[in-house]
Amino acid sequence: MNETIISVVGNVATQPVYREVATGPSARFRLAVTARYLDREKNEWTDGHTNFFTVWANRQLATNAAASLTVGDPVLVQGRLKVRSEVREQQTWTSADIEAVAIGHDLARGTSVFRRPGRPEPAVSGPPQRPEPEWETPQAAQQPPEPVAVT
Repeated sequence: MNETIISVVGNVATQPVYREVATGPSARFRLAVTARYLDREKNEWTDGHTNFFTVWANRQLATNAAASLTVGDPVLVQGRLKVRSEVREQQTWTSADIEAVAIGHDLARGTSVFRRPGRPEPAVSGPPQRPEPEWETPQAAQQPPEPVAVT
């Protein structure tokens, strides 16, 4: 079956709701995606229509999203688009959901600090870990060269 994979950039519109369900952790939040365009008459950027998506995350992605996201955060979401229509009280409602595969902060609009979730230490003892290589430039090399006097 073909699936529609999309990537959207927008802002978190609602606080993520985290739940433990039988299949594992699940989280959902609303994502606001507003198109912007250059209004040539006013010579300024103008907001266009805003689309709202319900983003669903599962398992570890749900846990990390609930711990990392707050309302207003600029994010990128990649996942499977699911469009549903249903009739409620004689009205047809259409909703667009994204089953997220990846969620991240939009670093074009701010900074972020990445932290891996804690993992238990391995019980198996093996050869000692090699130390990290010295990637830093030595202090002496970072100083500018002494000026040379011309006589």
